[in-house]
Amino acid sequence: MIIHVTHDAKDSEIDTLISNIEEAGFRAHRSDGERRTIIGLIGDTSRVDENDFKKYRIVKAVYRIQSPYKKANRRFHEDDSVIDIDGVKVGGSHFMVCAGPCSVENEEDTVALAKALKDAGANTLRGGAFKPRTSPYSFQGLGIEGLRILNTAKQETGLPIVSELMGTEHIDEFVDMVDVIQVGARNMSNFDLLKALGQTNKPVLLKRGMSATIQEWLMSAEYIMAGGNDNVIFCERGIRTFETATRNTLDLQAVPVIQKESHLPIVIDPSHAAGTRYVIPSMAKSAVVSGANGLQIEVHQDPENAWSDGQQCLTPAEFKDLMQHINILAEMEGKTITNDPIVQK
Repeated sequence: MIIHVTHDAKDSEIDTLISNIEEAGFRAHRSDGERRTIIGLIGDTSRVDENDFKKYRIVKAVYRIQSPYKKANRRFHEDDSVIDIDGVKVGGSHFMVCAGPCSVENEEDTVALAKALKDAGANTLRGGAFKPRTSPYSFQGLGIEGLRILNTAKQETGLPIVSELMGTEHIDEFVDMVDVIQVGARNMSNFDLLKALGQTNKPVLLKRGMSATIQEWLMSAEYIMAGGNDNVIFCERGIRTFETATRNTLDLQAVPVIQKESHLPIVIDPSHAAGTRYVIPSMAKSAVVSGANGLQIEVHQDPENAWSDGQQCLTPAEFKDLMQHINILAEMEGKTITNDPIVQK
Protein backbone atom coordinates (compact mmCIF):
# COMPACT_ATOMS: atom_id res chain seq x y z
CA MET A 1 0.00 0.00 0.00
CA ILE A 2 1.24 3.49 -0.82
CA ILE A 3 0.08 6.87 0.44
CA HIS A 4 0.43 10.06 -1.62
CA VAL A 5 0.94 13.11 0.59
CA THR A 6 -0.29 16.60 -0.32
CA HIS A 7 2.18 19.25 -1.48
CA ASP A 8 1.54 21.49 1.51
CA ALA A 9 2.20 18.79 4.10
CA LYS A 10 4.61 19.83 6.83
CA ASP A 11 7.41 17.54 7.93
CA SER A 12 5.91 17.39 11.41
CA GLU A 13 2.61 16.16 9.96
CA ILE A 14 4.36 13.55 7.86
CA ASP A 15 6.34 12.40 10.89
CA THR A 16 3.11 12.02 12.84
CA LEU A 17 1.53 9.98 10.05
CA ILE A 18 4.60 7.71 9.85
CA SER A 19 4.55 7.26 13.62
CA ASN A 20 0.90 6.20 13.50
CA ILE A 21 1.64 3.79 10.64
CA GLU A 22 4.42 2.18 12.64
CA GLU A 23 2.24 1.98 15.76
CA ALA A 24 -0.26 0.04 13.62
CA GLY A 25 2.41 -2.59 13.02
CA PHE A 26 3.79 -1.60 9.62
CA ARG A 27 7.13 -0.38 8.39
CA ALA A 28 7.00 2.96 6.59
CA HIS A 29 9.23 3.90 3.66
CA ARG A 30 9.26 7.63 2.82
CA SER A 31 10.25 8.79 -0.65
CA ASP A 32 10.49 12.51 -1.47
CA GLY A 33 10.21 13.11 -5.22
CA GLU A 34 10.18 16.25 -7.30
CA ARG A 35 6.41 16.22 -7.62
CA ARG A 36 5.20 14.58 -4.43
CA THR A 37 6.03 12.68 -1.26
CA ILE A 38 5.12 9.00 -1.11
CA ILE A 39 4.92 6.80 1.97
CA GLY A 40 5.01 3.07 1.40
CA LEU A 41 3.56 0.62 3.89
CA ILE A 42 5.45 -2.66 4.23
CA GLY A 43 3.62 -5.51 5.94
CA ASP A 44 0.29 -7.31 5.73
CA THR A 45 -1.96 -4.48 4.53
CA SER A 46 -4.90 -6.83 3.94
CA ARG A 47 -6.04 -6.12 7.51
CA VAL A 48 -6.43 -2.35 7.01
CA ASP A 49 -8.76 -0.23 4.92
CA GLU A 50 -7.69 2.69 2.75
CA ASN A 51 -10.01 4.94 4.75
CA ASP A 52 -7.92 4.29 7.87
CA PHE A 53 -5.36 6.66 6.33
CA LYS A 54 -7.56 8.91 4.17
CA LYS A 55 -8.81 10.55 7.37
CA TYR A 56 -5.51 12.43 7.71
CA ARG A 57 -5.55 15.95 6.22
CA ILE A 58 -2.24 15.50 4.42
CA VAL A 59 -3.24 12.25 2.66
CA LYS A 60 -4.14 12.91 -0.95
CA ALA A 61 -4.66 9.32 -2.09
CA VAL A 62 -4.13 5.71 -0.98
CA TYR A 63 -3.41 2.83 -3.34
CA ARG A 64 -2.92 -0.88 -2.89
CA ILE A 65 -0.01 -2.55 -4.66
CA GLN A 66 -0.44 -6.13 -5.82
CA SER A 67 3.18 -6.68 -6.82
CA PRO A 68 5.19 -8.71 -4.27
CA TYR A 69 8.15 -6.33 -4.60
CA LYS A 70 7.62 -3.09 -2.71
CA LYS A 71 10.80 -1.07 -2.23
CA ALA A 72 12.01 -1.79 -5.77
CA ASN A 73 8.62 -0.73 -7.15
CA ARG A 74 8.40 2.56 -9.05
CA ARG A 75 5.04 3.26 -7.40
CA PHE A 76 6.92 3.50 -4.10
CA HIS A 77 9.55 5.79 -5.60
CA GLU A 78 8.40 7.66 -8.71
CA ASP A 79 11.69 9.37 -9.58
CA ASP A 80 14.65 7.46 -11.04
CA SER A 81 17.13 6.41 -8.39
CA VAL A 82 20.68 7.62 -9.00
CA ILE A 83 23.39 5.45 -7.45
CA ASP A 84 26.65 7.14 -6.48
CA ILE A 85 29.72 4.94 -7.04
CA ASP A 86 32.52 6.85 -5.35
CA GLY A 87 31.76 9.95 -7.43
CA VAL A 88 30.55 8.20 -10.59
CA LYS A 89 26.76 8.19 -10.92
CA VAL A 90 24.42 5.74 -12.66
CA GLY A 91 20.68 6.16 -13.13
CA GLY A 92 18.45 8.84 -14.57
CA SER A 93 20.55 10.84 -17.01
CA HIS A 94 23.83 9.41 -15.70
CA PHE A 95 25.40 6.64 -17.82
CA MET A 96 27.85 4.05 -16.49
CA VAL A 97 30.55 2.48 -18.70
CA CYS A 98 32.17 -0.38 -16.83
CA ALA A 99 35.03 -2.13 -18.63
CA GLY A 100 37.90 -4.44 -17.84
CA PRO A 101 39.14 -8.02 -17.98
CA CYS A 102 37.12 -11.09 -17.12
CA SER A 103 39.73 -11.96 -14.51
CA VAL A 104 42.63 -10.07 -12.96
CA GLU A 105 45.91 -11.68 -14.02
CA ASN A 106 48.76 -9.45 -12.84
CA GLU A 107 49.35 -5.92 -11.60
CA GLU A 108 51.31 -4.52 -14.55
CA ASP A 109 48.78 -5.49 -17.20
CA THR A 110 45.79 -4.51 -15.06
CA VAL A 111 47.10 -1.02 -14.35
CA ALA A 112 48.08 -0.46 -17.99
CA LEU A 113 44.67 -1.64 -19.17
CA ALA A 114 42.85 0.54 -16.62
CA LYS A 115 44.70 3.61 -17.92
CA ALA A 116 43.77 2.75 -21.51
CA LEU A 117 40.13 2.19 -20.57
CA LYS A 118 39.90 5.52 -18.76
CA ASP A 119 41.48 7.32 -21.71
CA ALA A 120 38.89 5.69 -23.99
CA GLY A 121 35.99 6.88 -21.81
CA ALA A 122 35.23 4.16 -19.24
CA ASN A 123 34.22 5.46 -15.83
CA THR A 124 34.37 2.24 -13.79
CA LEU A 125 36.75 -0.73 -13.83
CA ARG A 126 35.52 -4.31 -13.76
CA GLY A 127 37.72 -7.27 -12.92
CA GLY A 128 37.20 -10.73 -11.52
CA ALA A 129 39.20 -11.65 -8.40
CA PHE A 130 37.03 -14.65 -7.54
CA LYS A 131 35.74 -16.41 -10.66
CA PRO A 132 32.79 -18.83 -10.86
CA ARG A 133 33.67 -21.24 -13.68
CA THR A 134 31.72 -24.06 -15.26
CA SER A 135 34.73 -26.37 -15.07
CA PRO A 136 36.48 -26.98 -11.73
CA TYR A 137 39.74 -27.16 -13.68
CA SER A 138 39.49 -23.63 -15.09
CA PHE A 139 41.27 -20.62 -13.58
CA GLN A 140 39.30 -19.55 -10.49
CA GLY A 141 40.87 -16.12 -9.94
CA LEU A 142 43.60 -14.65 -7.73
CA GLY A 143 41.30 -14.04 -4.76
CA ILE A 144 42.23 -11.28 -2.31
CA GLU A 145 45.44 -10.63 -4.28
CA GLY A 146 43.21 -9.77 -7.25
CA LEU A 147 41.35 -7.20 -5.16
CA ARG A 148 44.67 -5.68 -4.10
CA ILE A 149 45.70 -5.36 -7.75
CA LEU A 150 42.39 -3.70 -8.63
CA ASN A 151 42.92 -1.19 -5.82
CA THR A 152 46.35 -0.37 -7.23
CA ALA A 153 44.70 0.30 -10.60
CA LYS A 154 42.17 2.54 -8.88
CA GLN A 155 44.93 4.51 -7.18
CA GLU A 156 46.52 5.10 -10.59
CA THR A 157 43.36 6.01 -12.49
CA GLY A 158 40.63 6.91 -10.00
CA LEU A 159 38.28 4.38 -11.62
CA PRO A 160 35.89 2.81 -9.08
CA ILE A 161 36.08 -0.99 -8.88
CA VAL A 162 33.37 -3.51 -9.76
CA SER A 163 34.05 -7.13 -8.80
CA GLU A 164 32.02 -10.27 -8.19
CA LEU A 165 31.39 -11.72 -4.74
CA MET A 166 30.51 -15.42 -4.84
CA GLY A 167 29.44 -15.98 -1.23
CA THR A 168 29.28 -14.45 2.23
CA GLU A 169 32.75 -15.64 3.25
CA HIS A 170 34.65 -12.60 1.92
CA ILE A 171 31.93 -9.95 2.29
CA ASP A 172 33.96 -7.84 4.75
CA GLU A 173 36.94 -7.69 2.37
CA PHE A 174 34.66 -6.67 -0.51
CA VAL A 175 33.01 -3.93 1.54
CA ASP A 176 36.48 -2.56 2.32
CA MET A 177 38.12 -3.02 -1.09
CA VAL A 178 35.40 -2.83 -3.78
CA ASP A 179 33.15 0.08 -4.84
CA VAL A 180 30.40 -2.06 -6.42
CA ILE A 181 29.79 -5.65 -5.37
CA GLN A 182 28.66 -7.72 -8.32
CA VAL A 183 26.23 -10.60 -7.80
CA GLY A 184 26.64 -13.02 -10.70
CA ALA A 185 23.85 -14.76 -12.59
CA ARG A 186 24.42 -17.99 -10.68
CA ASN A 187 23.94 -16.18 -7.36
CA MET A 188 20.85 -14.13 -8.20
CA SER A 189 18.85 -16.56 -6.06
CA ASN A 190 21.47 -16.97 -3.33
CA PHE A 191 19.19 -15.42 -0.74
CA ASP A 192 21.64 -15.69 2.13
CA LEU A 193 24.10 -13.61 0.10
CA LEU A 194 21.42 -11.10 -0.91
CA LYS A 195 20.30 -10.66 2.69
CA ALA A 196 23.91 -10.17 3.81
CA LEU A 197 24.41 -7.49 1.14
CA GLY A 198 21.25 -5.82 2.40
CA GLN A 199 23.06 -5.21 5.69
CA THR A 200 25.73 -3.14 3.91
CA ASN A 201 25.43 0.24 2.17
CA LYS A 202 27.67 -0.82 -0.72
CA PRO A 203 26.23 -0.52 -4.26
CA VAL A 204 25.28 -3.93 -5.68
CA LEU A 205 25.28 -4.85 -9.37
CA LEU A 206 22.64 -7.58 -9.56
CA LYS A 207 22.93 -9.74 -12.66
CA ARG A 208 19.89 -11.53 -14.01
CA GLY A 209 19.86 -15.31 -13.63
CA MET A 210 20.19 -17.11 -16.93
CA SER A 211 16.67 -18.57 -16.61
CA ALA A 212 15.08 -15.93 -14.37
CA THR A 213 11.89 -14.05 -15.11
CA ILE A 214 11.86 -10.29 -14.65
CA GLN A 215 9.65 -10.62 -11.57
CA GLU A 216 12.10 -13.09 -9.99
CA TRP A 217 14.88 -10.63 -10.73
CA LEU A 218 12.92 -7.80 -9.11
CA MET A 219 12.32 -9.97 -6.06
CA SER A 220 16.06 -10.58 -5.72
CA ALA A 221 16.57 -6.82 -5.63
CA GLU A 222 13.82 -6.66 -3.01
CA TYR A 223 15.81 -9.03 -0.79
CA ILE A 224 18.73 -6.58 -0.78
CA MET A 225 16.55 -3.51 -0.29
CA ALA A 226 14.47 -5.12 2.46
CA GLY A 227 17.68 -5.31 4.49
CA GLY A 228 18.16 -1.55 4.20
CA ASN A 229 20.47 -1.24 1.18
CA ASP A 230 18.74 0.72 -1.59
CA ASN A 231 21.86 0.93 -3.79
CA VAL A 232 20.93 -1.74 -6.34
CA ILE A 233 21.75 -1.72 -10.06
CA PHE A 234 20.18 -4.30 -12.37
CA CYS A 235 22.38 -5.92 -15.02
CA GLU A 236 20.89 -7.79 -17.98
CA ARG A 237 23.48 -10.30 -19.25
CA GLY A 238 21.40 -12.52 -21.51
CA ILE A 239 19.03 -15.38 -20.78
CA ARG A 240 19.19 -19.03 -21.80
CA THR A 241 16.96 -19.88 -24.76
CA PHE A 242 16.89 -22.57 -27.46
CA GLU A 243 19.28 -20.50 -29.63
CA THR A 244 22.84 -21.84 -29.96
CA ALA A 245 24.42 -19.28 -32.29
CA THR A 246 25.35 -17.15 -29.27
CA ARG A 247 26.00 -18.08 -25.64
CA ASN A 248 22.79 -16.41 -24.41
CA THR A 249 20.00 -14.28 -25.84
CA LEU A 250 20.30 -10.61 -24.84
CA ASP A 251 16.90 -9.41 -23.64
CA LEU A 252 16.89 -5.70 -24.42
CA GLN A 253 13.14 -5.67 -23.83
CA ALA A 254 14.05 -5.96 -20.15
CA VAL A 255 15.20 -2.32 -20.20
CA PRO A 256 11.82 -0.62 -20.73
CA VAL A 257 10.06 -3.25 -18.62
CA ILE A 258 12.39 -2.76 -15.64
CA GLN A 259 12.22 1.01 -16.03
CA LYS A 260 8.41 0.86 -16.00
CA GLU A 261 8.27 -1.41 -12.95
CA SER A 262 11.21 -0.06 -10.95
CA HIS A 263 13.05 3.16 -10.18
CA LEU A 264 16.42 1.37 -10.05
CA PRO A 265 18.95 1.74 -12.89
CA ILE A 266 19.62 -1.06 -15.36
CA VAL A 267 22.85 -1.68 -17.29
CA ILE A 268 23.59 -4.16 -20.08
CA ASP A 269 26.40 -6.71 -20.33
CA PRO A 270 26.67 -7.66 -24.03
CA SER A 271 29.88 -9.63 -23.47
CA HIS A 272 28.35 -12.46 -21.44
CA ALA A 273 25.23 -12.44 -23.57
CA ALA A 274 27.10 -12.86 -26.83
CA GLY A 275 29.99 -15.04 -25.72
CA THR A 276 31.78 -13.97 -28.87
CA ARG A 277 33.60 -10.77 -29.76
CA TYR A 278 32.02 -9.68 -33.04
CA VAL A 279 28.49 -9.38 -31.59
CA ILE A 280 29.44 -7.05 -28.71
CA PRO A 281 29.67 -3.65 -30.50
CA SER A 282 26.23 -3.96 -32.14
CA MET A 283 24.56 -5.03 -28.92
CA ALA A 284 26.33 -2.33 -26.90
CA LYS A 285 25.09 0.37 -29.26
CA SER A 286 21.60 -1.12 -29.24
CA ALA A 287 21.63 -1.09 -25.44
CA VAL A 288 22.23 2.66 -25.36
CA VAL A 289 19.33 3.31 -27.74
CA SER A 290 17.08 0.99 -25.69
CA GLY A 291 17.37 3.50 -22.84
CA ALA A 292 19.74 1.51 -20.61
CA ASN A 293 21.63 3.33 -17.87
CA GLY A 294 24.99 1.79 -18.61
CA LEU A 295 27.18 -0.92 -20.10
CA GLN A 296 29.52 -3.56 -18.74
CA ILE A 297 32.05 -4.73 -21.35
CA GLU A 298 34.95 -7.14 -21.08
CA VAL A 299 38.24 -5.83 -22.46
CA HIS A 300 41.64 -7.51 -22.44
CA GLN A 301 44.97 -6.27 -23.79
CA ASP A 302 45.61 -9.67 -25.45
CA PRO A 303 42.36 -11.67 -25.73
CA GLU A 304 44.02 -14.63 -27.44
CA ASN A 305 46.14 -15.19 -24.33
CA ALA A 306 43.55 -14.26 -21.69
CA TRP A 307 43.30 -16.64 -18.76
CA SER A 308 39.50 -16.70 -19.04
CA ASP A 309 36.85 -15.85 -21.66
CA GLY A 310 39.19 -14.24 -24.17
CA GLN A 311 36.71 -14.97 -26.96
CA GLN A 312 34.29 -12.40 -25.53
CA CYS A 313 36.82 -9.64 -24.81
CA LEU A 314 37.38 -6.58 -26.96
CA THR A 315 40.89 -5.24 -27.40
CA PRO A 316 41.60 -1.74 -26.02
CA ALA A 317 41.62 -0.41 -29.60
CA GLU A 318 38.23 -1.99 -30.32
CA PHE A 319 36.83 -0.58 -27.10
CA LYS A 320 38.14 2.90 -27.91
CA ASP A 321 36.48 2.76 -31.33
CA LEU A 322 33.21 1.56 -29.77
CA MET A 323 33.26 4.40 -27.23
CA GLN A 324 33.24 6.97 -30.01
CA HIS A 325 29.84 5.60 -31.04
CA ILE A 326 28.63 5.18 -27.45
CA ASN A 327 29.39 8.82 -26.65
CA ILE A 328 27.33 10.00 -29.62
CA LEU A 329 24.40 7.70 -28.87
CA ALA A 330 24.43 8.51 -25.16
CA GLU A 331 24.23 12.22 -25.93
CA MET A 332 21.33 11.58 -28.30
CA GLU A 333 19.55 9.75 -25.47
CA GLY A 334 20.18 12.59 -23.03
CA LYS A 335 22.71 10.63 -20.99
CA THR A 336 25.94 11.91 -19.44
CA ILE A 337 29.05 9.76 -19.06
CA THR A 338 31.06 11.13 -16.13
CA ASN A 339 34.73 10.33 -16.67
CA ASP A 340 36.61 12.49 -14.20
CA PRO A 341 37.05 10.44 -11.02
CA ILE A 342 39.66 11.79 -8.64
CA VAL A 343 42.97 9.93 -8.62
CA GLN A 344 44.06 9.32 -5.03
CA LYS A 345 47.78 8.64 -4.87
